Amino acid sequence: MTENVWTRWPSREALLHEGVSRPRRLLARGVRLVVLGTLLWGAFTSSRLHGWGSVAAVVGLLAAVCAAYAFFRTTLAHRLWPSLALVAVLLVIAVGARSVGFDVPALVIWCGCAVMALERMPVAAALPVISVAMTCYAVVSDDAWPATVATMAGLVLAGYVLRLDAEARGSAQRLLAQERAARAAEAESAALAERARIAREIHDVLAHSLSAQLVHLEAARLLIERGADRRQILDRVVAARGMAREGLAETRQALSALRGDLTPLEDFLAQLVDMAEGAADVTITGDRRPLPAEASQAVRRVAQEALTNARRHAPGARVRVRLEYGAHEVMLDVRDSGGPSGEGTGTGGGYGLLGMRERAELLGGSLSAGPGEEGFVVTLKVPV
Repeated sequence: MTENVWTRWPSREALLHEGVSRPRRLLARGVRLVVLGTLLWGAFTSSRLHGWGSVAAVVGLLAAVCAAYAFFRTTLAHRLWPSLALVAVLLVIAVGARSVGFDVPALVIWCGCAVMALERMPVAAALPVISVAMTCYAVVSDDAWPATVATMAGLVLAGYVLRLDAEARGSAQRLLAQERAARAAEAESAALAERARIAREIHDVLAHSLSAQLVHLEAARLLIERGADRRQILDRVVAARGMAREGLAETRQALSALRGDLTPLEDFLAQLVDMAEGAADVTITGDRRPLPAEASQAVRRVAQEALTNARRHAPGARVRVRLEYGAHEVMLDVRDSGGPSGEGTGTGGGYGLLGMRERAELLGGSLSAGPGEEGFVVTLKVPV
């Protein structure tokens, strides 16, 4: 045994008896009542109990009960010297009871001190208490020495078993508390992650759309102040209105995604290609399967942005969209055939390459974008 084992207190969880079942609590209370009844019976059935002897017996009994209760409190607070002092008081009360002929109460107190000390105190402090209590018991006991030795060994074993049981129960309570704390931390982390996801969706949908609308409206205001042509002003207002409609539609899509009301990814890509200006087609390979919400949303956002960029910067070019389901990842490849550089009208969905790359990296994936053999190529890989 190491020094730590000799000097270690039982945990507060063990000393508090937390997690004890109702039958065991009732049994423990029954044992205490039996001990108290034995003390009362041994004291008040003695032939010496008369006059001042009755007063002394009552005072001694109350002192023993108060000392035992105080011992439970001081051991719960892990206070060594007060606990030893209270055990010494109990031993002295037992010696006093024996000296006036109250043998049964004295034997009960000595046995109780041995068991309680081993159950609730460090082993190094309990051993002297056990030695004194058992020595007194052996001297007073009228049993044959084999029976006395067996009783002493049984008391020590009972105290040690109670100690082991209390420590095991305390360890279980600590593990349960740690598990609850871990679950609470996990729930808080999940809530924070969900908040971050919602914030990211709102930012992706609205930030660029609203800023572009402001640009168009500010341009319209300046044109009005300068007395520009009505057609120029109307073009700016129409552009801002178009971006507002797209932003509203994408906001609804984002809210549907947050609620989990997403259309199948394949259907979404088909609808996206159908609405695209110019020739576009979609190809899906691999074993189709539902994707996690984050991965599905990333594929949708990148597909939207890639098609929007193709429409803005290569109008009239043919766009090919390929979705490939792999064993451990899903890949989206969007490429256009190239064409005359279009004038950016600012009608895109508001998701730049940087935002797409950040979204992919948050999921442990990657995104590459750049010129291909013919036109521009955007490739997204997301682990699933």
